[in-house]
Amino acid sequence: MTFDIHAALPSALADRAGAWEFIRAFAADRSRAIGASDGYDPTELDASAARLGVPLPTALRELYELVGRRADLTSNHDVLLPPDKLYIEDGVLVFREENQGVAWWGIRPDGDDPAVIASYSLAEPDVERWSAWLPRFSLAAIETVLSEVLLFDDELVEAIEFAPEEVEQLPEGLTELAFPGYPECEDPGNRVRWFAGPDLLARYDGGMILVRARTEEDLERFFDAVCGEEEDGEEDGRDG
Repeated sequence: MTFDIHAALPSALADRAGAWEFIRAFAADRSRAIGASDGYDPTELDASAARLGVPLPTALRELYELVGRRADLTSNHDVLLPPDKLYIEDGVLVFREENQGVAWWGIRPDGDDPAVIASYSLAEPDVERWSAWLPRFSLAAIETVLSEVLLFDDELVEAIEFAPEEVEQLPEGLTELAFPGYPECEDPGNRVRWFAGPDLLARYDGGMILVRARTEEDLERFFDAVCGEEEDGEEDGRDG
C-alpha cells in the first residue's frame, strides 16, 4: 500500500516529530528510503554553531541530521546550504538559497522551531526585505522536500500553463492538500496550492501547475485528463 499524503499530513503539521516521520515515509514512497548516512553528524553541526557563535535551533539540527546530505530531497532546484556554508546576515541565519541567487530563506536563531522568513532580491539578502514565509521551520522542511522531489529533473515531471479557474477542474483523485497558507498573495487566484493523489504530486504556482508522476503512464493519463487526448498533428499542451 502506498503512502497516503493526505492522511499523514495532519500529524506532520502538528509537531516536529510528525514532520520528520512524514518526510521519512514520503521519501520511501516517492524517492528512496532515508538511510543512516543521509544526514550530517552532530559534530559537524556543533562546529557550524561554534563558527556562527549561536546555537542552531533544534528543528534545523534535526533536519540536517535526518536528510542534510540528500540532495534529491533538499537541493534539486534551490539549495539547502551545508553546515559549513550557513551564515548570519543582519541577525538572520540563512539556510537555503534559490538556484539563481534571487531568493533566500532564513530564521532568527531563537527557539526550537522558529518561523522561516524569506528575502527576494537581485543581489543579496536585504535586511529591509525579509518577510514572513512559514510559521515553523519544520513546516518549511516539509515544503522543501515536497518541492525538491517535485522538481527532480527526469521524465516524470512536467509543467503546464493553468488558469486559476482550471485548478478546480483537476482530475478526480488529485485533491488539494491542507497545507498551511503561505503569505498573502496579491492575486488570490495565483496563490501556491498543493495537490496529491496515489500516483501524482502537483503544485499550482503563479499560473503554472507542476506535476510529478510515479510512472510515464500516470503522467500521460494526467495530460489526457487536463488537456484532452492528443490528436494527430496537434500538441498535447505540455510546456517545453
